[in-house]
Amino acid sequence: MSQAVRALEPKQLWNKFADLNAVPRPSKKEERIITFMKDFGKQLGLETIEDEVGNVIIRKPATQGMETRETVVMQSHLDMVHQKNNDTNFDFESQGIEMLVEGDWVKAKGTTLGADNGLGVATIVAILESTTIVHPAIEALFTIDEETGMTGAMGLKPGILTGNILLNLDTEEDNEIGVGCAGGMDVTALRTYKEEDTPEFKIGFEILVKGLQGGHSGMQIHEGLGNANKIMNRLLFDGFQNFGLRISELTGGGLRNAIPRESKAIVAIDAMHEDAFLLEINVLANTIKKEFKTTEPDLIIEVLKIETPALIMDLGVQEGVTRAIYAAINGVYKMSADIPNLVETSNNIASVRIKDGNIEIACLTRSSVESSKTDLANALRATFELTGCEVEYSGDYPGWTPNMDSPILKVLTKVYKDLNNEQPHVAACHAGLECGILGQHYPDMDMISFGPNIRGAHSPDERAQISSVQKYWKFVLEVLKQTPTR
Repeated sequence: MSQAVRALEPKQLWNKFADLNAVPRPSKKEERIITFMKDFGKQLGLETIEDEVGNVIIRKPATQGMETRETVVMQSHLDMVHQKNNDTNFDFESQGIEMLVEGDWVKAKGTTLGADNGLGVATIVAILESTTIVHPAIEALFTIDEETGMTGAMGLKPGILTGNILLNLDTEEDNEIGVGCAGGMDVTALRTYKEEDTPEFKIGFEILVKGLQGGHSGMQIHEGLGNANKIMNRLLFDGFQNFGLRISELTGGGLRNAIPRESKAIVAIDAMHEDAFLLEINVLANTIKKEFKTTEPDLIIEVLKIETPALIMDLGVQEGVTRAIYAAINGVYKMSADIPNLVETSNNIASVRIKDGNIEIACLTRSSVESSKTDLANALRATFELTGCEVEYSGDYPGWTPNMDSPILKVLTKVYKDLNNEQPHVAACHAGLECGILGQHYPDMDMISFGPNIRGAHSPDERAQISSVQKYWKFVLEVLKQTPTR
């Protein structure tokens, strides 16, 4: 399957992307890709370093005539989001990504593609390997664990880099130049509960919510996409209110930075209410599907009769937790007052796990304003603490404040206009980029972010546009030619 991808133009980039996608690289399990990158740098005879946390830095001298230009740090992250369809048999820890070419798009067979941020990594690798591309001195920075904690960027030591310009190749619109991003914080609600024996007069059902698009919980949070955890909670809440539904198990969503696509609940109701329950829940399911008919046309809600579960959760805890999930903010909390159409603050109720006497509700709260991020995190904390949960904050990382007077921004704006006969869209984004963290370590570094068109990132629908990659590749090469002199 990768042969069709390897034949695409520009071949240098697509071949490196295919090489990269042959190496398993899920977040927090990047050992093989770190070794791959170190071997690559050493085979080229370039200075190659692995730092204390696993970031890889490869240095390449300037090409002839470019020695007086500023050293450029080219940066992308090595890890990828590992999401797959339920009916896809795939092991991200042992298999390479199976790629397909469909028209103007490259996608994967039932899994995430890894274009986020594999295309950025492949771009840098292709430039490091080339003997013909004109460029200033390059420090290639390949960070780890961007998707689940940004621990690579956080662990990078000040002083290891010498460049004054950073090109972050991790955005997903080819007409956009990124100058700012949101910070984020993980908010996790935890508690235990007692399990009770299910009374003999109850019968069991499995409720499934599936077919949602999912996607990036930052870049797509404003699109009105369905959140499987919130939809499931509506069904459970209604079932309890009308028929005394009791929860045995609940599993919904997965990664914090992905809008949850699927949820499954094992429940029990009184046998005498079976017909009325099925009628009511199907009416509600159809109502929800009508609400989402435009944004989620493939939404499926199924209710299947199963063997009665042996245990159900404590009634008081169930009532409190379902009410808390109902009340918890999900989606856009606040729009920016300073930048038109920019989401300032949002939350993604990413994962809900209720099983074996334990509850875990995982959220990712994002904001480009630190005080607003804290405000929303506190609102979530208060909501969950009211129902007896312990709430933990973790993984806090800062946003990246725009600098509209950036010298490298002026270079990129000019190059883009010269190549495309139009002005680029200069904007901040609601995703979490590593620039904010790197800027804390290197406060004087002039940073910018850009990339090719990628759609459906963080979901099995992820795809990269071939024609956009060609446009982006020309842009990168011309930017390197026009970097400022010292």
